[in-house]
Amino acid sequence: MIVVGSMIGSGIFIVSADIARQTGSTGGLLLAWIITGVLTVSAALSYGELAAMMPKAGGQYVYLRESYSPLWGFLYGWTLFLVIQTGTIAAVAVAFARFLGVLWPAISPNAWIVAPIQLSSKYAVSLSTQQLIGILLIVFLTLANTRGLRLAKIIQNIFTSAKTLALVGLIVAGVLFGWNSFAIQPNFSRIWAVQGAQTIPPGVLRNWIPAVSAASGPFGMFVAFGVAQVGSLFSADAWNNITFTAGEVKNPRRDVPLSLALGTAMVITLYFLANVAYLTTLPLARIQSAPDDRVATLVLQTIFGSGGATVMALAIMISTFGCVNGLILAGARVYYAMAHDGLFFKSIGRLSRTHVPANGLALQGVWAALLVLARTRLVDAQTGAVSYGNLYSDLLDYVVFAVLIFYVLTIFGLFRLRRSRPDAERPYRAFGYPLIPAFYIVAALAIMLVLILYKTQTTWPGLVIVLLGVPVYWVWSRRASSTN
Repeated sequence: MIVVGSMIGSGIFIVSADIARQTGSTGGLLLAWIITGVLTVSAALSYGELAAMMPKAGGQYVYLRESYSPLWGFLYGWTLFLVIQTGTIAAVAVAFARFLGVLWPAISPNAWIVAPIQLSSKYAVSLSTQQLIGILLIVFLTLANTRGLRLAKIIQNIFTSAKTLALVGLIVAGVLFGWNSFAIQPNFSRIWAVQGAQTIPPGVLRNWIPAVSAASGPFGMFVAFGVAQVGSLFSADAWNNITFTAGEVKNPRRDVPLSLALGTAMVITLYFLANVAYLTTLPLARIQSAPDDRVATLVLQTIFGSGGATVMALAIMISTFGCVNGLILAGARVYYAMAHDGLFFKSIGRLSRTHVPANGLALQGVWAALLVLARTRLVDAQTGAVSYGNLYSDLLDYVVFAVLIFYVLTIFGLFRLRRSRPDAERPYRAFGYPLIPAFYIVAALAIMLVLILYKTQTTWPGLVIVLLGVPVYWVWSRRASSTN
């Protein structure tokens, strides 16, 4: 339930529009999700060995610490707290509020409780009714998780079951009731015909690297698929959160690897089928031009009329509610493990009377709420009109590259530990070793190369966020040494 609940948020209902524009074809859209599925399941199978070998709270933080050094574990935990976990919590909580606004129009990003207060030419803080609902959701679920693992488990099980059924319902509705020959014939008779593909300009080396699109030939297609993975991989991310909670799993050496394999396979299958449902209902051009990229909403509106938007809003609210709970539950376990190593605030390493890291949950909730309040300030160069974006949205764009770095390092750590600790107990050995882990590393590095060359503006800030953790680690490690 943690794997499935943390993976399924709002992305699957939205990102297919952008992927369709980038790949430019029915086959490209489906293949992009197949690539994501193969990569995600390959990584999960590799993580299974590490999870069975080191079934401790902290998961990936522990794997990096043991594979390399405490510095690498800290850099992951630092980035997780600063952006990856808290930024995702903020984004998904606001997505919940956004779709609640479909049912209750008073909840709006422009209905100000506190109008934007300018902090600089680029940043501001504000509180709209939409932001308030997002923060209240974070507060409510954080408090629920401090009450103990039993309540958090009940919430996770109920809402994950509900959202999975909702996604299945979307698939059934699209395939059975949305079956549309005017969509199916053009979508599947010329499955690789490129239409409406975006041009992707280079981010660096502009004089050496051309702007390309999926219609530019093999290299253009390679770049398009690499860029498209940003959306699909992010929608399929957070599957590793189950490793953070390994210390509280009854039989972690068996159940964590099993959860990783079955959970990721289940979600990826549902994601692929959801895209098939989109394509049996809507022509590719309508997917590419879906209002606000809300493809799933457009599908249900096409089938059920205006009531479809309401049904989809309810489904996404259920999905995002369960997703936020899973992210909150799992994230605090990493900070707890860091504190035990002397690399985070000492109080975060203590359990409450309900046997949960309540201080870590509280700190995580406060930072996520602050990310909801923070805004980016945008000024139109021609009209001078001011609009406001979300800081967490920019931060999450920045760390997609960093997340891939940590995944690659963790899976490469599997090879290092096989050599450095050949006699360690391994109740589960990675399926397909060494080919499947090596495949993931090579494929992820290829995607990272594309992002460096063509998405430089959202790549280098992620590296900066990670590297800022180096002096912070130096301070924490010196404090830990002096205390000892």
